Amino acid sequence: MSTPNYRVENPVTGKVEETFESTTDAQVLEAVDTAHAAFISWRATPIEERAKVVHRIAELFEERKDELAQIISTEMGKPLSEGVEEVEFSSAIFDYYATNGPRFAADEKIPSEGGTAHIQRLPLGVLLGIMPWNFPYYQVARFAAPNFMLGNTIVLKHAEICPRSALAIQQIMEDAGLPEGVYNTVFATHEQIEKVIEHKHLQGVSLTGSERAGAAVAAIAGKNLKKAVLELGGSDPYIVLDTDDVKAAAELAWGTRMYNTGQACNSNKRMIIMEDIYEDFVAHLVTLAEGMKPAKPEEAGEGTFTPLSSRTAAEGLKKQLDRAVEAGATLRAGGQLLDEASSYISPAVLTDVPVGSEIYYEELFGPVATVYKVASEEEAIALANDSQYGLGGAVFSQDEARAAAVARQLEVGMANVNTPAGEGAEIPFGGVKRSGYGRELGPYGMDEFVNKRLYYVA
Repeated sequence: MSTPNYRVENPVTGKVEETFESTTDAQVLEAVDTAHAAFISWRATPIEERAKVVHRIAELFEERKDELAQIISTEMGKPLSEGVEEVEFSSAIFDYYATNGPRFAADEKIPSEGGTAHIQRLPLGVLLGIMPWNFPYYQVARFAAPNFMLGNTIVLKHAEICPRSALAIQQIMEDAGLPEGVYNTVFATHEQIEKVIEHKHLQGVSLTGSERAGAAVAAIAGKNLKKAVLELGGSDPYIVLDTDDVKAAAELAWGTRMYNTGQACNSNKRMIIMEDIYEDFVAHLVTLAEGMKPAKPEEAGEGTFTPLSSRTAAEGLKKQLDRAVEAGATLRAGGQLLDEASSYISPAVLTDVPVGSEIYYEELFGPVATVYKVASEEEAIALANDSQYGLGGAVFSQDEARAAAVARQLEVGMANVNTPAGEGAEIPFGGVKRSGYGRELGPYGMDEFVNKRLYYVA
Protein backbone atom coordinates (compact mmCIF):
# COMPACT_ATOMS: atom_id res chain seq x y z
CA MET A 1 0.00 0.00 0.00
CA SER A 2 1.36 3.42 -0.90
CA THR A 3 1.90 6.11 1.74
CA PRO A 4 -0.76 8.86 1.61
CA ASN A 5 0.66 12.11 0.24
CA TYR A 6 -0.68 14.34 3.03
CA ARG A 7 -0.11 12.86 6.45
CA VAL A 8 1.14 13.53 9.95
CA GLU A 9 4.06 11.17 10.49
CA ASN A 10 5.50 11.78 13.93
CA PRO A 11 9.31 12.00 13.52
CA VAL A 12 9.83 10.97 17.14
CA THR A 13 8.14 7.59 16.66
CA GLY A 14 8.02 7.18 12.89
CA LYS A 15 4.30 6.40 13.14
CA VAL A 16 1.64 7.91 10.88
CA GLU A 17 -0.89 9.60 13.18
CA GLU A 18 -3.33 10.98 10.63
CA THR A 19 -3.87 10.99 6.87
CA PHE A 20 -5.66 13.48 4.63
CA GLU A 21 -7.31 13.17 1.24
CA SER A 22 -5.59 14.99 -1.59
CA THR A 23 -7.59 17.67 -3.37
CA THR A 24 -9.15 16.39 -6.60
CA ASP A 25 -8.24 17.80 -10.01
CA ALA A 26 -11.58 19.57 -10.22
CA GLN A 27 -11.24 21.05 -6.72
CA VAL A 28 -7.75 22.40 -7.42
CA LEU A 29 -8.89 24.22 -10.55
CA GLU A 30 -12.00 25.42 -8.75
CA ALA A 31 -9.77 26.96 -6.07
CA VAL A 32 -8.10 29.10 -8.74
CA ASP A 33 -11.47 30.22 -10.09
CA THR A 34 -12.65 31.01 -6.55
CA ALA A 35 -9.51 33.04 -5.89
CA HIS A 36 -10.02 34.95 -9.12
CA ALA A 37 -13.62 35.78 -8.24
CA ALA A 38 -12.46 37.00 -4.81
CA PHE A 39 -9.71 39.09 -6.42
CA ILE A 40 -12.25 41.30 -8.21
CA SER A 41 -13.66 42.55 -4.89
CA TRP A 42 -10.50 42.25 -2.75
CA ARG A 43 -8.46 44.54 -5.02
CA ALA A 44 -11.27 47.11 -4.84
CA THR A 45 -11.25 47.04 -1.04
CA PRO A 46 -9.40 50.12 0.30
CA ILE A 47 -5.92 49.19 1.45
CA GLU A 48 -6.70 50.59 4.91
CA GLU A 49 -9.50 48.02 5.21
CA ARG A 50 -7.21 45.24 4.02
CA ALA A 51 -4.72 46.37 6.67
CA LYS A 52 -7.30 45.87 9.44
CA VAL A 53 -7.75 42.24 8.42
CA VAL A 54 -4.01 41.66 8.20
CA HIS A 55 -3.58 43.23 11.66
CA ARG A 56 -6.15 40.77 12.97
CA ILE A 57 -4.28 37.87 11.38
CA ALA A 58 -1.18 39.00 13.30
CA GLU A 59 -3.15 39.08 16.54
CA LEU A 60 -4.53 35.57 16.04
CA PHE A 61 -1.08 34.13 15.37
CA GLU A 62 0.09 35.64 18.66
CA GLU A 63 -2.99 34.46 20.57
CA ARG A 64 -2.66 30.88 19.28
CA LYS A 65 1.12 30.54 19.37
CA ASP A 66 1.25 27.69 21.89
CA GLU A 67 -1.29 25.62 19.98
CA LEU A 68 0.39 26.33 16.65
CA ALA A 69 3.83 25.45 18.00
CA GLN A 70 2.54 22.12 19.29
CA ILE A 71 1.16 21.24 15.86
CA ILE A 72 4.49 21.61 14.06
CA SER A 73 6.45 19.89 16.84
CA THR A 74 4.38 16.80 16.05
CA GLU A 75 4.44 17.27 12.28
CA MET A 76 8.13 17.96 11.67
CA GLY A 77 9.88 17.73 15.03
CA LYS A 78 10.59 21.41 15.71
CA PRO A 79 11.55 22.12 19.34
CA LEU A 80 8.53 23.62 21.06
CA SER A 81 10.34 26.79 22.09
CA GLU A 82 11.54 27.37 18.53
CA GLY A 83 8.01 26.76 17.29
CA VAL A 84 6.73 29.54 19.53
CA GLU A 85 9.48 31.83 18.21
CA GLU A 86 8.46 31.03 14.63
CA VAL A 87 4.82 31.87 15.29
CA GLU A 88 5.80 35.13 16.99
CA PHE A 89 7.94 36.04 13.98
CA SER A 90 5.05 35.22 11.66
CA SER A 91 2.81 37.51 13.67
CA ALA A 92 5.41 40.28 13.43
CA ILE A 93 5.53 39.90 9.63
CA PHE A 94 1.77 40.32 9.26
CA ASP A 95 1.86 43.29 11.61
CA TYR A 96 4.76 44.87 9.72
CA TYR A 97 2.92 44.80 6.40
CA ALA A 98 -0.38 45.89 7.90
CA THR A 99 1.42 48.92 9.35
CA ASN A 100 3.71 49.77 6.43
CA GLY A 101 1.84 48.35 3.46
CA PRO A 102 -0.19 51.47 2.65
CA ARG A 103 3.02 53.48 2.45
CA PHE A 104 4.84 50.86 0.34
CA ALA A 105 1.92 50.66 -2.10
CA ALA A 106 1.38 54.41 -2.46
CA ASP A 107 1.67 56.07 -5.86
CA GLU A 108 5.15 57.37 -6.63
CA LYS A 109 5.37 60.66 -8.50
CA ILE A 110 8.21 60.94 -11.00
CA PRO A 111 9.49 64.11 -12.66
CA SER A 112 8.17 64.60 -16.18
CA GLU A 113 8.06 67.52 -18.61
CA GLY A 114 4.74 68.09 -20.29
CA GLY A 115 2.57 66.13 -17.89
CA THR A 116 2.08 64.46 -14.53
CA ALA A 117 3.53 60.96 -14.17
CA HIS A 118 3.05 58.45 -11.38
CA ILE A 119 4.06 54.85 -10.83
CA GLN A 120 1.11 52.95 -9.41
CA ARG A 121 1.57 49.67 -7.58
CA LEU A 122 -1.40 47.52 -8.50
CA PRO A 123 -2.10 43.85 -7.72
CA LEU A 124 -1.62 41.16 -10.36
CA GLY A 125 -4.34 38.70 -9.34
CA VAL A 126 -4.24 35.07 -8.25
CA LEU A 127 -0.91 33.76 -6.96
CA LEU A 128 0.21 30.23 -6.16
CA GLY A 129 2.34 29.62 -3.08
CA ILE A 130 4.28 26.35 -2.75
CA MET A 131 5.63 26.15 0.78
CA PRO A 132 8.11 23.86 2.59
CA TRP A 133 7.96 22.05 5.90
CA ASN A 134 10.96 23.50 7.76
CA PHE A 135 9.23 26.75 8.82
CA PRO A 136 5.54 25.98 8.23
CA TYR A 137 4.16 29.34 9.44
CA TYR A 138 6.97 31.79 8.72
CA GLN A 139 7.28 30.80 5.07
CA VAL A 140 3.55 31.35 4.51
CA ALA A 141 3.58 34.66 6.40
CA ARG A 142 6.33 36.23 4.34
CA PHE A 143 4.51 35.31 1.11
CA ALA A 144 0.93 36.02 2.14
CA ALA A 145 1.24 39.22 4.18
CA PRO A 146 2.60 41.57 1.48
CA ASN A 147 0.32 40.14 -1.18
CA PHE A 148 -2.81 40.51 0.95
CA MET A 149 -1.88 44.17 1.35
CA LEU A 150 -1.39 44.61 -2.39
CA GLY A 151 -4.79 43.09 -3.11
CA ASN A 152 -3.65 39.78 -4.60
CA THR A 153 -5.37 36.51 -3.73
CA ILE A 154 -3.69 33.19 -2.97
CA VAL A 155 -3.89 29.47 -3.62
CA LEU A 156 -1.57 27.75 -1.14
CA LYS A 157 -0.03 24.31 -1.44
CA HIS A 158 1.77 23.35 1.73
CA ALA A 159 4.25 20.53 2.27
CA GLU A 160 2.76 17.06 2.39
CA ILE A 161 3.95 16.49 5.97
CA CYS A 162 2.35 19.72 7.27
CA PRO A 163 -1.41 19.31 6.73
CA ARG A 164 -2.46 20.26 10.27
CA SER A 165 -0.51 23.50 10.27
CA ALA A 166 -1.83 24.28 6.79
CA LEU A 167 -5.40 23.91 8.06
CA ALA A 168 -4.60 25.93 11.18
CA ILE A 169 -3.40 28.80 8.98
CA GLN A 170 -6.55 28.57 6.86
CA GLN A 171 -8.65 28.79 10.03
CA ILE A 172 -6.78 31.90 11.19
CA MET A 173 -7.41 33.58 7.85
CA GLU A 174 -11.12 32.88 8.08
CA ASP A 175 -11.40 33.87 11.74
CA ALA A 176 -9.59 37.15 11.01
CA GLY A 177 -12.30 38.12 8.56
CA LEU A 178 -10.48 37.52 5.30
CA PRO A 179 -13.18 37.33 2.60
CA GLU A 180 -13.94 33.90 1.20
CA GLY A 181 -11.65 32.97 -1.66
CA VAL A 182 -8.81 35.35 -0.81
CA TYR A 183 -6.79 32.49 0.72
CA ASN A 184 -7.35 28.90 -0.45
CA THR A 185 -5.54 25.84 0.90
CA VAL A 186 -5.21 22.87 -1.45
CA PHE A 187 -3.66 19.48 -0.74
CA ALA A 188 -2.48 19.23 -4.31
CA THR A 189 -0.17 16.75 -5.99
CA HIS A 190 2.89 17.77 -7.99
CA GLU A 191 1.06 16.86 -11.19
CA GLN A 192 -1.85 19.13 -10.29
CA ILE A 193 0.48 22.06 -9.62
CA GLU A 194 1.44 22.17 -13.31
CA LYS A 195 -2.24 22.60 -14.21
CA VAL A 196 -2.57 25.40 -11.66
CA ILE A 197 0.38 27.31 -13.11
CA GLU A 198 -1.07 26.87 -16.61
CA HIS A 199 -4.47 28.22 -15.50
CA LYS A 200 -5.43 31.43 -17.29
CA HIS A 201 -6.29 33.18 -14.01
CA LEU A 202 -2.98 32.34 -12.31
CA GLN A 203 -0.60 35.32 -12.50
CA GLY A 204 2.44 34.20 -10.51
CA VAL A 205 4.01 31.52 -8.36
CA SER A 206 6.25 31.67 -5.30
CA LEU A 207 8.15 28.57 -4.21
CA THR A 208 10.39 27.94 -1.24
CA GLY A 209 12.02 24.56 -1.47
CA SER A 210 14.72 22.50 -3.09
CA GLU A 211 16.78 23.44 -6.12
CA ARG A 212 15.17 20.55 -8.02
CA ALA A 213 11.63 21.74 -7.23
CA GLY A 214 12.57 25.30 -8.13
CA ALA A 215 13.93 24.29 -11.51
CA ALA A 216 10.76 22.34 -12.30
CA VAL A 217 8.44 25.18 -11.28
CA ALA A 218 10.54 27.80 -13.06
CA ALA A 219 10.37 25.78 -16.28
CA ILE A 220 6.58 25.51 -16.13
CA ALA A 221 6.18 29.17 -15.16
CA GLY A 222 8.51 30.27 -17.94
CA LYS A 223 6.71 28.20 -20.53
CA ASN A 224 3.46 29.86 -19.50
CA LEU A 225 4.95 33.37 -19.10
CA LYS A 226 4.09 33.58 -15.40
CA LYS A 227 6.09 35.58 -12.87
CA ALA A 228 8.01 33.45 -10.34
CA VAL A 229 9.86 34.03 -7.09
CA LEU A 230 12.14 31.20 -5.95
CA GLU A 231 13.84 30.77 -2.58
CA LEU A 232 15.84 27.58 -2.93
CA GLY A 233 18.73 25.84 -1.25
CA GLY A 234 21.76 27.33 0.37
CA SER A 235 25.24 26.36 1.52
CA ASP A 236 26.13 29.55 3.31
CA PRO A 237 29.77 30.34 4.07
CA TYR A 238 30.56 31.36 7.65
CA ILE A 239 34.05 32.85 7.76
CA VAL A 240 35.94 33.40 11.01
CA LEU A 241 39.03 35.51 10.29
CA ASP A 242 40.13 36.00 13.89
CA THR A 243 38.80 35.95 17.45
CA ASP A 244 40.07 36.50 20.97
CA ASP A 245 37.77 33.73 22.25
CA VAL A 246 37.79 30.60 20.09
CA LYS A 247 35.44 28.73 22.39
CA ALA A 248 32.80 31.48 22.25
CA ALA A 249 33.18 31.70 18.46
CA ALA A 250 32.67 27.95 18.15
CA GLU A 251 29.65 28.04 20.45
CA LEU A 252 28.00 30.77 18.36
CA ALA A 253 28.70 28.90 15.14
CA TRP A 254 27.40 25.64 16.61
CA GLY A 255 24.25 27.18 18.06
CA THR A 256 23.53 28.81 14.72
CA ARG A 257 24.02 25.55 12.85
CA MET A 258 21.85 23.51 15.21
CA TYR A 259 18.84 25.85 15.06
CA ASN A 260 15.82 23.96 13.72
CA THR A 261 18.05 20.86 13.86
CA GLY A 262 20.11 22.29 11.01
CA GLN A 263 17.12 22.46 8.66
CA ALA A 264 17.31 26.07 7.48
CA CYS A 265 18.15 27.25 3.98
CA ASN A 266 20.38 30.06 5.26
CA SER A 267 22.14 28.07 7.97
CA ASN A 268 25.94 28.28 8.22
CA LYS A 269 26.57 25.04 6.36
CA ARG A 270 30.22 25.78 5.50
CA MET A 271 32.40 27.08 8.33
CA ILE A 272 35.62 28.54 6.91
CA ILE A 273 38.21 29.05 9.63
CA MET A 274 41.68 30.60 9.60
CA GLU A 275 44.41 28.03 10.18
CA ASP A 276 45.77 29.60 13.38
CA ILE A 277 42.49 28.96 15.24
CA TYR A 278 41.18 26.02 13.19
CA GLU A 279 42.21 23.09 15.43
CA ASP A 280 40.92 24.70 18.62
CA PHE A 281 37.70 25.68 16.85
CA VAL A 282 37.08 22.14 15.59
CA ALA A 283 37.92 20.66 18.99
CA HIS A 284 35.30 22.83 20.65
CA LEU A 285 32.73 21.82 18.01
CA VAL A 286 33.45 18.15 18.64
CA THR A 287 33.01 18.64 22.39
CA LEU A 288 29.68 20.36 21.80
CA ALA A 289 28.51 17.67 19.37
CA GLU A 290 29.43 14.80 21.67
CA GLY A 291 27.60 16.47 24.54
CA MET A 292 24.28 16.70 22.71
CA LYS A 293 21.49 14.38 23.90
CA PRO A 294 18.29 13.42 22.03
CA ALA A 295 15.05 14.93 23.30
CA LYS A 296 11.41 15.09 22.35
CA PRO A 297 10.42 18.46 20.83
CA GLU A 298 8.41 19.46 23.90
CA GLU A 299 11.37 18.66 26.19
CA ALA A 300 14.16 20.18 24.08
CA GLY A 301 16.56 22.65 25.62
CA GLU A 302 20.22 23.57 25.73
CA GLY A 303 22.46 20.61 24.93
CA THR A 304 19.72 18.56 23.27
CA PHE A 305 18.70 17.77 19.70
CA THR A 306 15.36 16.83 18.18
CA PRO A 307 14.60 14.60 15.18
CA LEU A 308 14.76 15.64 11.57
CA SER A 309 11.47 16.18 9.77
CA SER A 310 11.15 12.60 8.58
CA ARG A 311 12.88 9.24 8.50
CA THR A 312 13.53 9.79 4.80
CA ALA A 313 15.39 13.01 5.58
CA ALA A 314 17.47 11.34 8.28
CA GLU A 315 18.42 8.41 6.07
CA GLY A 316 19.27 10.76 3.21
CA LEU A 317 21.61 12.80 5.41
CA LYS A 318 23.27 9.63 6.69
CA LYS A 319 23.96 8.55 3.11
CA GLN A 320 25.51 11.94 2.34
CA LEU A 321 27.82 11.65 5.34
CA ASP A 322 28.83 8.12 4.30
CA ARG A 323 29.65 9.37 0.80
CA ALA A 324 31.65 12.23 2.27
CA VAL A 325 33.81 9.80 4.25
CA GLU A 326 34.23 7.59 1.19
CA ALA A 327 35.46 10.66 -0.70
CA GLY A 328 38.12 11.32 1.95
CA ALA A 329 36.38 13.54 4.52
CA THR A 330 36.79 12.98 8.26
CA LEU A 331 33.70 12.49 10.44
CA ARG A 332 34.93 13.71 13.81
CA ALA A 333 31.68 13.23 15.72
CA GLY A 334 28.10 12.09 15.34
CA GLY A 335 26.27 11.32 12.13
CA GLN A 336 24.57 8.15 13.38
CA LEU A 337 20.91 7.15 13.18
CA LEU A 338 19.69 6.46 16.70
CA ASP A 339 17.28 3.62 15.93
CA GLU A 340 15.35 1.86 13.19
CA ALA A 341 12.18 3.98 13.18
CA SER A 342 12.60 7.56 14.37
CA SER A 343 14.19 10.50 12.54
CA TYR A 344 16.95 11.20 15.06
CA ILE A 345 20.50 11.51 13.77
CA SER A 346 23.29 12.57 16.09
CA PRO A 347 24.80 16.04 15.42
CA ALA A 348 27.99 15.74 13.39
CA VAL A 349 31.26 17.53 12.76
CA LEU A 350 32.75 16.96 9.30
CA THR A 351 36.19 18.12 8.18
CA ASP A 352 38.65 17.53 5.33
CA VAL A 353 35.97 17.42 2.63
CA PRO A 354 37.95 17.28 -0.63
CA VAL A 355 37.54 20.52 -2.55
CA GLY A 356 35.88 19.81 -5.89
CA SER A 357 34.39 16.46 -4.84
CA GLU A 358 30.71 15.73 -5.44
CA ILE A 359 29.78 16.05 -1.76
CA TYR A 360 31.71 19.34 -1.55
CA TYR A 361 29.02 21.02 -3.68
CA GLU A 362 26.01 19.44 -1.96
CA GLU A 363 23.77 21.02 0.67
CA LEU A 364 23.69 19.08 3.95
CA PHE A 365 20.23 19.79 5.34
CA GLY A 366 20.57 18.72 8.96
CA PRO A 367 22.73 18.93 12.10
CA VAL A 368 26.16 18.83 10.44
CA ALA A 369 28.93 21.38 10.95
CA THR A 370 31.25 21.16 7.94
CA VAL A 371 34.54 22.95 8.61
CA TYR A 372 37.28 24.11 6.21
CA LYS A 373 40.77 25.43 7.01
CA VAL A 374 42.20 28.39 5.07
CA ALA A 375 45.44 30.33 5.28
CA SER A 376 44.39 33.73 3.96
CA GLU A 377 41.48 36.03 3.28
CA GLU A 378 41.87 35.40 -0.43
CA GLU A 379 41.60 31.65 0.09
CA ALA A 380 38.54 32.13 2.31
CA ILE A 381 36.79 34.26 -0.32
CA ALA A 382 37.60 31.83 -3.13
CA LEU A 383 36.29 28.87 -1.12
CA ALA A 384 33.18 30.77 -0.04
CA ASN A 385 32.30 31.65 -3.62
CA ASP A 386 33.08 28.18 -4.99
CA SER A 387 29.46 27.11 -4.69
CA GLN A 388 26.42 26.73 -6.90
CA TYR A 389 24.44 28.46 -4.16
CA GLY A 390 24.39 32.12 -3.16
CA LEU A 391 21.85 32.66 -0.41
CA GLY A 392 23.64 34.23 2.57
CA GLY A 393 27.03 34.45 4.20
CA ALA A 394 28.71 35.82 7.31
CA VAL A 395 32.19 37.10 8.15
CA PHE A 396 33.60 37.53 11.66
CA SER A 397 36.59 39.53 12.83
CA GLN A 398 37.58 41.73 15.76
CA ASP A 399 38.40 44.28 13.06
CA GLU A 400 35.04 45.25 11.58
CA ALA A 401 36.64 46.89 8.54
CA ARG A 402 38.52 43.66 7.80
CA ALA A 403 35.35 41.59 8.01
CA ALA A 404 33.43 44.11 5.90
CA ALA A 405 36.07 44.04 3.17
CA VAL A 406 35.70 40.26 2.89
CA ALA A 407 31.89 40.34 3.15
CA ARG A 408 31.67 42.75 0.22
CA GLN A 409 33.24 40.08 -2.00
CA LEU A 410 30.80 37.29 -1.17
CA GLU A 411 28.56 36.20 -4.07
CA VAL A 412 25.38 36.02 -2.01
CA GLY A 413 22.05 37.76 -1.64
CA MET A 414 22.62 38.52 2.07
CA ALA A 415 26.06 39.40 3.45
CA ASN A 416 26.49 39.75 7.21
CA VAL A 417 29.32 41.14 9.34
CA ASN A 418 29.89 39.91 12.90
CA THR A 419 26.48 38.27 13.10
CA PRO A 420 25.19 34.95 11.69
CA ALA A 421 22.34 36.75 9.91
CA GLY A 422 20.45 40.00 9.89
CA GLU A 423 16.85 39.06 10.60
CA GLY A 424 13.51 40.80 10.96
CA ALA A 425 10.27 41.51 9.14
CA GLU A 426 11.94 44.61 7.70
CA ILE A 427 15.03 42.75 6.40
CA PRO A 428 14.80 41.53 2.75
CA PHE A 429 15.46 37.81 2.23
CA GLY A 430 16.67 36.11 -0.95
CA GLY A 431 19.65 34.84 -2.90
CA VAL A 432 21.49 34.59 -6.20
CA LYS A 433 22.91 31.76 -8.33
CA ARG A 434 21.00 28.50 -7.78
CA SER A 435 19.57 29.79 -4.50
CA GLY A 436 16.85 31.40 -6.58
CA TYR A 437 15.68 34.89 -7.39
CA GLY A 438 13.32 37.51 -6.04
CA ARG A 439 13.09 39.00 -2.55
CA GLU A 440 10.72 38.54 0.33
CA LEU A 441 10.24 40.63 3.49
CA GLY A 442 11.01 44.30 3.95
CA PRO A 443 9.86 46.89 1.40
CA TYR A 444 10.92 44.60 -1.46
CA GLY A 445 8.38 42.00 -0.32
CA MET A 446 5.72 44.20 -1.91
CA ASP A 447 7.73 44.72 -5.06
CA GLU A 448 7.47 41.27 -6.63
CA PHE A 449 3.88 40.38 -7.56
CA VAL A 450 2.83 43.87 -8.49
CA ASN A 451 2.00 45.82 -11.63
CA LYS A 452 4.19 48.93 -11.50
CA ARG A 453 1.91 50.77 -13.83
CA LEU A 454 2.68 54.13 -15.37
CA TYR A 455 -0.18 56.60 -14.90
CA TYR A 456 0.42 59.66 -17.05
CA VAL A 457 -1.75 62.74 -17.48
CA ALA A 458 -0.74 65.19 -20.21
